[in-house]
Amino acid sequence: MEQNQMNVFREQLSEVNLELLALLNKRADLVQQIGLVKHGMKRFDPVREREMMDLITSHNEGPFTNATVEHIFKEIFKAGLELQEDDHSKELLVSRKKKPVDTVVNINGSNIGDGNVHLIMGPCSVESYQQVSQVAESVKSKGINLLRGGAFKPRTSPYDFQGLGFEGLQILKRVANEHDLAVVSEIVSPAHIEEAIDYVDVIQIGARNMQNFELLKAAGVVDKPVLLKRGLSATISEFINAAEYIISRGNGNIILCERGIRTYEKATRNTLDISAVPILKQETHLPVLVDVTHSTGRRDLLLPAAKAAIAIGADGVMAEVHPDPAVALSDSAQQMDLEMFDKFVEGLYKFSNASGRELR
Repeated sequence: MEQNQMNVFREQLSEVNLELLALLNKRADLVQQIGLVKHGMKRFDPVREREMMDLITSHNEGPFTNATVEHIFKEIFKAGLELQEDDHSKELLVSRKKKPVDTVVNINGSNIGDGNVHLIMGPCSVESYQQVSQVAESVKSKGINLLRGGAFKPRTSPYDFQGLGFEGLQILKRVANEHDLAVVSEIVSPAHIEEAIDYVDVIQIGARNMQNFELLKAAGVVDKPVLLKRGLSATISEFINAAEYIISRGNGNIILCERGIRTYEKATRNTLDISAVPILKQETHLPVLVDVTHSTGRRDLLLPAAKAAIAIGADGVMAEVHPDPAVALSDSAQQMDLEMFDKFVEGLYKFSNASGRELR
């Protein structure tokens, strides 16, 4: 008799479970429809959540306490919010859900994202023709085709060296032509882009400008690859949405660059978020580089950090090289001299070959 009664209760419980599931899915459908209406708006609305919670608890007649009911519905609300966010990520043009195939960005014959490891090397700041030419000669001798150099330098202090501006871009272009290299350089103002595209092969948008939305939009309407660096304290979601600003304007040739984030740790200039590389590769179809110079701020850590980047799947590595770092006008402690650069590349060649990836 008791067993029969138990079976009846269990059957009723199973029916209620299915009813709850149907209602939860019905609620989820409504949440998704609300998410479509809210497109571009903030999804979490604490005032609305409190209104719903008060209505629910005011109708609670037990046996669950209001605290228990609130706990259960908070999880339901959270699941609905996550569902809206997942739908939003599917809509993003940079999302791998939107485009499963990897984007390969061609820079004068160098295909970033093709499975090989690409190096972008050069001085932190353009200081003179002779300085850049020395570095370019060393870069080219190692089979590297991408030369970086800062002509516009957004600095924390207004009294630090701000770069040579367009004179620096002209030096980079002259040296690049002489050594058959492609130029990667940062542009800091939307007003400069139109003139700068005559000198650069890749527009770099630096960490301090990752959410300069007018600059992102301006970069999105030109026919030049864009190297976008993660902001100093930016979340991965914010980083991805910054890239979306560029691609939404029509320019899909975007390279993401993890350059370290600000944490409480002082042993390095920033904290290299190495886990960001596979996350970005999973969430987006864009190639991902790692800037080992700015993430560590220490030349003694450049090689192990670069190896870690390659091991975890980065499409390339950025680092800074100077003929005489001791007299560099910016960031002298983090730049390699030419002898150290030789050893750096030699170490990377050995490591990349052992890992089955070609270094270019």
